[in-house]
Amino acid sequence: MLNLSSPAAVASLLRRHNLRPQRKLGQNFLVDANILSKICDSAAIAPGAGVLEIGPGLGVLTRQLAERVGADGHVLSVEIDRGLLPALDETVGDLPQVTILNADALSVDFDNEAARLRLPSPLHIVANIPYQITSPLIAKFLLMKTPVSLIVLLVQKEVATRLNARAATPEYGAFTLFVQYYAEVELVGSVSPSCFFPPPEVTSSILRLRPRAEKEVEVADPDLLFKVIHAGFGQRRKTLSNSLSNDPTLGWDKDRAANALSAAQIDPGRRGETLTIAEFAKIAAAAL
Repeated sequence: MLNLSSPAAVASLLRRHNLRPQRKLGQNFLVDANILSKICDSAAIAPGAGVLEIGPGLGVLTRQLAERVGADGHVLSVEIDRGLLPALDETVGDLPQVTILNADALSVDFDNEAARLRLPSPLHIVANIPYQITSPLIAKFLLMKTPVSLIVLLVQKEVATRLNARAATPEYGAFTLFVQYYAEVELVGSVSPSCFFPPPEVTSSILRLRPRAEKEVEVADPDLLFKVIHAGFGQRRKTLSNSLSNDPTLGWDKDRAANALSAAQIDPGRRGETLTIAEFAKIAAAAL
């Protein structure tokens, strides 16, 4: 069996199939056995589990996931690059518990695919996400109707830091609060560029998201909450009074913004990046 955690073996596999890693698709293949095991451990992959994997690449992680779920489990791996399919057939084609779907993950209805394949529930999601689609893909995971147990992502370290940020820090933003509203966020560890072939120019992190059974704050209108949050972060240097009354999506004038802030007992002179999600929820509730 090909040692997929060996850079030399991976280079040989690429040559055999006349492949070159594509930078635009974020193709940096993980080749460190310890990190592969850490990802599987972090996702709590056990026999009989159902796994949704995004970006299998050459099947390095896919094979380990398949071995963990065993004959009674199933791994659905979504790969956008048709050119990798022959290599994937070589590396994981002998595993009946693996289904490769050649598609753009942003266009796939994960709920439909999970139902079609009868993936064991709750799902475990594992993804090595290209930077350019990190936010929309994470949002898609968190809004799935299919029950999800854990989401383990290999992302750029800066992204992981942003999603785990706290109020009044430079990394804190609207997407931070969106993710933290839907899931508990945990940084599992850093991954050196040397763990990939070819090595990327940035350090990566293993990020674990645990979808919340109960949201961090209870709100009557989540859509309004996130409109308020986006408005609060829309112009970071402006006070809440100005940012809430100048956002076209929220559509508040100065009086409505002032009344909501007063009712929520939030100082209108504060800036959005200083507020916790609970404080944003108070503003949204006061506006109803």
